[in-house]
Amino acid sequence: MPVVEIIAIGTELLLGEIQDTNTRYLARSFRNAGLDLFRASMVGDNATRIAQTIQEALQRADIVLTTGGLGPTVDDPTRQAVAIALGVDLEYRPELWEQIQERFNRYGRTPSENNKRQAYIPQGAAEVENPVGTAPAFIFDTGKQVVISLPGVPREMEYLVENYVLPFLRRRFQIAGTIQARVLHTAAVGESVVDELVADLEEQANPTVGLAAHPGQVDIRVTAKAASMQEARDLINETVEIIRARLDGLIFGEDEETLEGVTLKALATRGLELVTVEAGVGGRLLQRLAQAEGPFVGGEVLPDATRVEEVKNRLNGFMQARQARIGLGIHLEADGTRQHLHLTLITPGGMLEEQRFYGGAPGNATIWATNNGMDFVRRTMKAE
Repeated sequence: MPVVEIIAIGTELLLGEIQDTNTRYLARSFRNAGLDLFRASMVGDNATRIAQTIQEALQRADIVLTTGGLGPTVDDPTRQAVAIALGVDLEYRPELWEQIQERFNRYGRTPSENNKRQAYIPQGAAEVENPVGTAPAFIFDTGKQVVISLPGVPREMEYLVENYVLPFLRRRFQIAGTIQARVLHTAAVGESVVDELVADLEEQANPTVGLAAHPGQVDIRVTAKAASMQEARDLINETVEIIRARLDGLIFGEDEETLEGVTLKALATRGLELVTVEAGVGGRLLQRLAQAEGPFVGGEVLPDATRVEEVKNRLNGFMQARQARIGLGIHLEADGTRQHLHLTLITPGGMLEEQRFYGGAPGNATIWATNNGMDFVRRTMKAE
């Protein structure tokens, strides 16, 4: 199966001025197409460094794809960099200049002379018309390997990948398989605990199993390669069934499902409304629940210095005011080098309380606390 490397180009990426969303999109697209992506890198707008990065990638990969640096300005050096990396000159393509002029005319604009730079591509490269933008793309096929350069504007890049790049790669490398993945979400359990339960599955060759830890949540990714999408899904289903049996009750959802969405859905099926009172988490719980669909009827954010008993008392009063039958109180405060979380859950069956401690990065404490709080509601509803 062909190996791909992605190179995201742009000094603005290295400075943190914008986020690289293109690599994530490309990684998903290549995965679904059955291509192996083993490495992705980022480099600034410097032709020499870009050329070096491309040459290094060509020592490992069959396909090297760059995004960005195809604009008309001096600091758009990708065309020159690819030419340097492949040992060829840039050549002027009159037909590209005509396409660029046509695009500008369509928008009621006149291209400036520097736009003509975009009509120069490495000698021997195949031009790729960009019908949704002004920056042409190109593909250089050495006969053994392929270098593809796409614009960095996400919508333009995505259009060219779907309509030209992937069809070209399927033909060029005779790709027939696929790679599919499913992600299982667990909450309020440590990565080491999950690892112990699925360690033997993590050593499988196909499907592969991997873990990703977040504050108060651990994801389990199951990825399979197969000749068809259905075969890949069947392989994934077999492993997922084993994982679910071992982690019974710890898994709250899959793929795009969120903890807040799953929690509110569980309440909705029982006809129960939820209110919350929080202190010490900066309104994060209210924000997350308010953005989810379900029977969340209000939340109150108290000052960080509020005491636990005040949170509990306010929770009772707020439930009565909103006529809600479920109330969740979260109180988070620093306790030396760790965070002390006190959870209060009021249900028709009475009051439940839990205490937990967090010793990770302080900036992640509020995410950890709200995940633990919502999972407290979810587990309690599941048990009743």
